[in-house]
Amino acid sequence: MDSDLTRRALVGAILAGGVGASTFSPVRGYLERFAPLSGSAWDATDQPDSRTIESPYGAAEVRYDEYGVPNVTGESEEALYYAVGYAQARDRAFQLDLQRRQMRGELSAVVGEQTLDSDEFRTKMDFASAAQVTWDSLADSRTGALTEAYAAGVNEIMANDPSALEFSLLEYEPDPWTPVDTILMQKQIAWTLTGSFRTLRTALVADRLGEEIAEELYPSRLDHDSPIIRDGGTDQASQQRSGAKHESSTHSVDPALADWLSQFESPSGIGSNSWVVSGEHTASGAPIVANDPHLSLMSPPVWYEMNLSPPGTNVRGVTFPGVPFVVIGENDAGAWGFTNTGADVIDFYRYDTREGEYRYEGEWREFETDQRTIEVDGGEDRNVTVRKTVHGPVIEREGARVGVAWTGHTAESTPQAIYEFSRSEGVDDIVDATENFDVPTQNLVYADHDGNTLYYVTGKIPIRTIDGEEVSGDRIFDGSAGEGEWEGFTPFGTSSWEGFVPFEEKPHVTNPDYLGTANQRVVNDPEHYIAEAYSDPYRGIRIYDRLDRRAQSDDPIDPQFMKDLQHDTLDLRAEALVPLLVEVARTADDTTEIRRYVDALDEWDHRMERDSLAALVFVRWFDEYRERVFGPVFDEHDLDASYYPNDWVLQHLGPNSRWFEGRSRAEVMLDGLDAAIEDIENAEYDTYGGYNTTDAMTHPLGLAFLGYPDLPTDGSRATVNNYAVENPTGSSWRMVCSMDGPSSAVIPGGNSSSYFSDHYDDQLELWADTEYKSMSRELRGESTLTFEPEDEQ
Repeated sequence: MDSDLTRRALVGAILAGGVGASTFSPVRGYLERFAPLSGSAWDATDQPDSRTIESPYGAAEVRYDEYGVPNVTGESEEALYYAVGYAQARDRAFQLDLQRRQMRGELSAVVGEQTLDSDEFRTKMDFASAAQVTWDSLADSRTGALTEAYAAGVNEIMANDPSALEFSLLEYEPDPWTPVDTILMQKQIAWTLTGSFRTLRTALVADRLGEEIAEELYPSRLDHDSPIIRDGGTDQASQQRSGAKHESSTHSVDPALADWLSQFESPSGIGSNSWVVSGEHTASGAPIVANDPHLSLMSPPVWYEMNLSPPGTNVRGVTFPGVPFVVIGENDAGAWGFTNTGADVIDFYRYDTREGEYRYEGEWREFETDQRTIEVDGGEDRNVTVRKTVHGPVIEREGARVGVAWTGHTAESTPQAIYEFSRSEGVDDIVDATENFDVPTQNLVYADHDGNTLYYVTGKIPIRTIDGEEVSGDRIFDGSAGEGEWEGFTPFGTSSWEGFVPFEEKPHVTNPDYLGTANQRVVNDPEHYIAEAYSDPYRGIRIYDRLDRRAQSDDPIDPQFMKDLQHDTLDLRAEALVPLLVEVARTADDTTEIRRYVDALDEWDHRMERDSLAALVFVRWFDEYRERVFGPVFDEHDLDASYYPNDWVLQHLGPNSRWFEGRSRAEVMLDGLDAAIEDIENAEYDTYGGYNTTDAMTHPLGLAFLGYPDLPTDGSRATVNNYAVENPTGSSWRMVCSMDGPSSAVIPGGNSSSYFSDHYDDQLELWADTEYKSMSRELRGESTLTFEPEDEQ
């Protein structure tokens, strides 16, 4: 894109046909089907800064600050959340509609056949029905009333002013927003954080490579000393033993089905960091909370920031567009953050079947069956058969099938819990709210102005049994025999949850001095089975290392230390492997041509910084090394790179590992280095910052001009300052909240999705440089939306 073209000029050229489709190759097919538009898209630019809106719920006001963050007040909660709905839709209307279409399986109706597989999967999973039963259970509650007010505010935009540019480009108008759509957004993030088909992939690898190799590649426990709750934790959960036994699946998996399903699970790199430090270790004597959830990075961001002042409290932070309540943030009493626990809350079943029926506990039952039609814009509609059993949906693909049970497929009360967080007045209220937090499973960290700190695992965690004995969930169960069933779970209904880990038995620590979470193992020996796997522990190890050293020093912890830790770029993979790589390269026969790169590695401090040549060499080498280690065998067994094990497993392969049979580890490492250097010399950059840029954060439509500026940044997928440019995923919201001073935060982009807004990407450079802005505590700003009661208009 030419730098001298302004946004407006570029869009004008597109709409006038002056820019060829080849300029934006990712969306060539889209551009070919766009109408001339003759100015209709310019409606997206015509949003006055201030306006007055009628409200059926009473008076409210929205004042935007200098970063486009709405500060909302209301004479009642209903009036406030009506205004919140209006503000979110004003700023993120297309994002709201795109996300609900994805979860409902209705993308193809507006973008064509390229999203048919996505629509088929989500139609068969029937997330929409799960959202409906959840809404039915909440409709008469306080949360339900506020969600209805919020939906009405969204519709004031959707029905009367859907001016997002994307609606014009795709030539459609959004349907009205419903409270069920809001619940569907909560189901979406729950699936993003817990939807995993690892069990199926592991079983497929075991079928092809053998059980022993599968156990080696996908261990249920990674050997390290930095679980979230370390030895000596204050609660008995850290000392208890798990009765669940690991056992490999005895049921084969259809490879085509496993491959197809894997594209719809949690993206690689989804995770997060958080830590809480008590006043015992801070400069001020007050606790501090830090959180940076790692989610997909895109334009616009996954989070929406807002500051709300309903009667009786103030709450500020971020939410997912489509959700009225602050999910991560702070109120007048305290602050809270979440990271993903990684709990296993999804199971898979095989059944004995015959035409239209499946066997269950000695009798034949008919599948619950429904016929659905997926509408396809510009193509042939697809008819889909939705089947369900007593456990949940059955996913079928080309003659293969698997039954699925997922905790999000039943009525649950997480929306109520999130609302209760915003109204909380201290740690007791937070604990009560956490008990209502059903889906997803998260690591909660909390601190309040009274000096309390808290860690708690949220979410419903199933207890599986076979013949009365508790077992792990990392297998394919015999659904016909009723193996591993979740007692008290009713898919697409209301569950009693009696067969789940009791709330008081979930891992938790009350008033820890300090505690860090980074998706690593929760506890060494849990009382109940929690997960079949956790994330690589690099970030968790590094966080605890720095917290330990600071706590044991004479320097107290302060907010700046917390920010410095969020900026930490030390890559423990490099610290472990680069000295070995340098040794291999130094002893090779002919290293003259690569000496510059080896010297850079040898002198490197193992930090993934933008101006580093060594960081670039390492990141390119690591992936080349992985491919050379696993590629030959996996290719031979028709398994692609998505089946490769995690970084921790690769790092810890010894020189006599079976994966180096017929060759030496040194040879494989050196071959990878040669390939990495060749890639670098053919690239247009020679430092890590040329590779590790924000250019990867694209718009969902793939339109290049809707992407973000190309800025260099630091960090890798293994560092605390987290950015996996390959996906891309990383720190989607950085927050530091001190209980006795101002709080700071930043999002990767801007709060508005309007391409013509000053707030489209005004936080991106701050984010790329790991800098922060204030989380506003007082209302301010010149742009104002005034909501007046209808009878006063």
